Amino acid sequence: MSTTIQLALISHTNNGKTTLARTLMGVDVGEVRDAAHVTITSESHTLLATPQGDELRLWDTPGFGDSVRLLKRLGQSGNPIGWFLREVLDRYRDRPFWLSQQALRAARDAADVVLYLVNSSEDPRDAGYVPAEMKILEWLGKPVVVLLNQTGRPRPQAEEQAEQARWRDHLRQYPVVREVLALDAFARCWVHERVFYEALGKLLDAERQVGYARLFASWEAGNAARYDQAMRLLAVQLQAAARDSEAVEADSKSMLKSALKVVGIGKNEALQRQEKAMATLVARLNLATGEMTRELLMLHKLDPAEVATINARVRDHFTVRAPVDQAQAGLLGAMISGAATGLSADLMAGGLTLGGGALLGGVVGAVTFAGAAWGFNSSTDRDRATMQFTDAFMRSLVVAGILRYLAVAHFGRGRGNFVDAEAPAFWQSEVEQAVALHDDALAALWRTARRDDASDQLQSLVRRIASATLARLYPGQAL
Repeated sequence: MSTTIQLALISHTNNGKTTLARTLMGVDVGEVRDAAHVTITSESHTLLATPQGDELRLWDTPGFGDSVRLLKRLGQSGNPIGWFLREVLDRYRDRPFWLSQQALRAARDAADVVLYLVNSSEDPRDAGYVPAEMKILEWLGKPVVVLLNQTGRPRPQAEEQAEQARWRDHLRQYPVVREVLALDAFARCWVHERVFYEALGKLLDAERQVGYARLFASWEAGNAARYDQAMRLLAVQLQAAARDSEAVEADSKSMLKSALKVVGIGKNEALQRQEKAMATLVARLNLATGEMTRELLMLHKLDPAEVATINARVRDHFTVRAPVDQAQAGLLGAMISGAATGLSADLMAGGLTLGGGALLGGVVGAVTFAGAAWGFNSSTDRDRATMQFTDAFMRSLVVAGILRYLAVAHFGRGRGNFVDAEAPAFWQSEVEQAVALHDDALAALWRTARRDDASDQLQSLVRRIASATLARLYPGQAL
């Protein structure tokens, strides 16, 4: 027997209900604007479904307007909600009340659980509408889950928990509130969604538990498949970069050039040829990084046009310690930007350092390009000098790839015109520590990947690193 479970998303006006609905569903439903009363009708959307016909439906409702005045009016009746919903209100002359009526009607008639959204950045004591709206929700007689929205960029766990505790402590005075959870429309991660879905199941009656278990299993299966595919995308890019190489153009042995070298002219041509080979390698990496980020975005039901935003987020907030020269350099440049225009000139101006005899093989070079650390190996292949990324640089690609995945996984679809960058600098150290635990395994894999296809092994290892990072970011959460 199939089960239909319905949620009503309610909040004070302009607190982000439609934005959160878009993020949870992965579809651009409704209209998003920074204005009061944008949503004017209650709309139902399918959040989850199973082959057995089970459905989890989400009602996006109009926001409460003048809550204090509404509470006073409701308080004049012995059956406040019933009386209010029987009232005939003018949609235009009494708009706040009419919109509140639509929200309450959807919650009373359809909802099994009410999701009440608050602006987490507010001090709960300053949110004067909360007491009135809590009293109104109490009259509905439905369990309420308070969702903390607009939490800002991700922060260390202790800071986020302190903010949640502030709201949780304040809301203890309202028995109708059964859970207080963080679920930001802009910076949520699937870890938050899992906690949200687990909490919902505990609030349903026994009759709906079996159907909800199937819905939750469906969500888990889809999420696991998406995570595996994301790790596969990272692994494929790493495999391609490890195998990639570029031959250094051969020196033409003209008599004129030989004569010029004797008198000291043209001695830097070998260096220029190496720089050109490096630039070609980096340009290919640009294209692969951009395509991988695009596929990551589509996998997470995000606009692929956000590639530049995600790359800028990683570029602006993270640095990589480059083992080749022990310097700290920003991830600005071709690895992130996907723009190779002027690369050769930048490489030369940025300070190319290659040890003596680089063309003879085995020498590691570090190139500083617009703040990015680059490592290249020079070796001989079939009597021709070739350039290839070093193991040290490949390690930096692992770090950058997981940071990019975190940025995508925390990038809410419903952001509208929201432009603040959430990518927090503390992610860097968590990723670095997770990668450091697998340095020996990575070194062995680079040797394999340069000879054969090691995508499966890379996917498994990258998954372990990413999962360890998430476990550090969200301790105590089931992953």
